[in-house]
Amino acid sequence: MPRQHLRSPVSPIFFLLLAITVCGGALATGTSDLIVTIGVVLLVLGGWAVSLCLHEFGHAAVAYRGGDTSVANKGYLTLDIRRYLNPMLSFGLPLIFLIIGGIPLPGGAVWINNWALRSRLIRSMVSLAGPLINLVLGVILAVVAQIVSMPLGLLIGLSYLALVQVLAFLLNILPIPGLDGFGVLEPYLSKQTREMADKIRPWAPLAFFVLLLGVPAVSSALFEAGSVLFSLVGGSTQAAFAGYSQFLFWRR
Repeated sequence: MPRQHLRSPVSPIFFLLLAITVCGGALATGTSDLIVTIGVVLLVLGGWAVSLCLHEFGHAAVAYRGGDTSVANKGYLTLDIRRYLNPMLSFGLPLIFLIIGGIPLPGGAVWINNWALRSRLIRSMVSLAGPLINLVLGVILAVVAQIVSMPLGLLIGLSYLALVQVLAFLLNILPIPGLDGFGVLEPYLSKQTREMADKIRPWAPLAFFVLLLGVPAVSSALFEAGSVLFSLVGGSTQAAFAGYSQFLFWRR
């Protein structure tokens, strides 16, 4: 299949999500608390939706380079949320959980033909690509928030969005069947282990998310680990948690 398929046109929906994010950032520079709150909410929700698209694009782009050219025909390289397996479950639900609990549940899904990939290493890299996108975005946003002078509302909004990306990286990289972290290891596991994982793959992430949302100690451990990593990459946890409070305005 010709390589020019990698140059698929970017979906207008992705540009719309970018525009919402930018508008949120502009509103976050306002002077009234209401306008700042609206801005932070739009900035974080829009930015999170953009990162979900980029996460899945990362999987698909590496798969394409690794031998699975079918991802181009599926539209996975267009950054169009409608092309993924279930837009509501893959994008709507993570956005809802983010605004309810501030926890970035993994979302999005692309079907990769693993048999077309050229090696086990490529299969691992396909799984790793998505979480790495989140980590890189988190680092960039954290650094920008610290080195660029900006109004307080935008500072805390960007800092929280950066923390969300770091938390998403940590969640996705967990070695739980159904999550990307397990996908990194799976090509090197025994056949028996893979077969066992296939049996629990449909509900293992769900069971973990129930623990995450229902057991405070589990979510606290996630935020503590995320805060440590966030600090290591140059982020301000004080600004991020101020953004967290502004984003979850209904809790105040």
